[in-house]
Amino acid sequence: MRRIFLHQGSQAGVFHCTSRFLDRVRHFASEEAKDLFMKIVRAYEDLLGVEVLTFCIMSNHFHLLVRVPHRPEGFDVPLEVVLARMERAIGDEAMALVRTQLDLWTRSGLDSAIEEWRQRQVARMFSLSEFVRCVKLRFTRWHNRKHGRRGTIWEEKFGSVVVEEEERALRTMAAYIDLNPVRAGMVEDPADYRWSGYAEAIAGKVGARRGLVRIIGQMAWPRATAAGAKPWGSEAFPNLVETRALVFYRAILGGQGAARKREDGTVVRRGLSEKVREKLTTANERRVRAEVLIRRVQHFTKGAIFGSRAFIDAWFEANRSEIKGRSRKSRKRGSRCLGLRAMRGLYTLRDPRP
Repeated sequence: MRRIFLHQGSQAGVFHCTSRFLDRVRHFASEEAKDLFMKIVRAYEDLLGVEVLTFCIMSNHFHLLVRVPHRPEGFDVPLEVVLARMERAIGDEAMALVRTQLDLWTRSGLDSAIEEWRQRQVARMFSLSEFVRCVKLRFTRWHNRKHGRRGTIWEEKFGSVVVEEEERALRTMAAYIDLNPVRAGMVEDPADYRWSGYAEAIAGKVGARRGLVRIIGQMAWPRATAAGAKPWGSEAFPNLVETRALVFYRAILGGQGAARKREDGTVVRRGLSEKVREKLTTANERRVRAEVLIRRVQHFTKGAIFGSRAFIDAWFEANRSEIKGRSRKSRKRGSRCLGLRAMRGLYTLRDPRP
């Protein structure tokens, strides 16, 4: 099935993106590799105009929850801004080649070539495909140069799931991503694994905290602003809003981080210890109720679209011709119930598999 986008001629939307290394080799095993990968992600986030709401960098794969805005009408960026953003993203060696080429065009009086190049860079912005491609390519070049090798290190094209830009769907998917190190038995407290959006937010990093504000939504804002008196991006009460978002998100992690056990006490799926869960959920301020994730299921990476029934059914009806097999005619609706009591009201495009 082709990659799903919600709008004709635009890649706008929120997406859970994943990609693994060939043969599941742990190329992210070192702190250096994980640190560099996140620097690359943040640099291309700035260059290409997307928002990384949260993320988790595991040893052999990554998770990114990416919001791609609609391209504003008449959007344009001057050359000096493009160059400033690009310098951070592509590295010194590649940037030197870019500047050499631009200098050559300038000396030759080829202003039209410079303008065409600038327009190509602007055209790349607000693209999920371009963002993930650039991030993976830049990391591959660094890794191959460091280890004296050539060729791709990635298993396949990246996977992406469309996530409805609705607070409950965003919170559920974000918590799934940030709890990955706990499920894998790497840490007891998700804040202890610093290559995740939640840990970065705890550490006070601005990008991560703004991502949580986007995820939590109106509940992060004081009552005077939650009704829409202040637009998104307002600088009013920034510390208060970020703190409220973090408090609510901690409670959500505590709720969704429960271990799953059999009746005899055997652990089926790792989770947070009772001590850590209590620490997270007692910061709830009694304003939100934590959503409990009963079990880990593949719909978070395999479901194609994740959100409400109306959201998925609307896409299905508009794109039924793109569905392969008998489902194109036989399916009455596109949404599939998850069958999880704690996630009642959320659906996927495909049938979930435990």
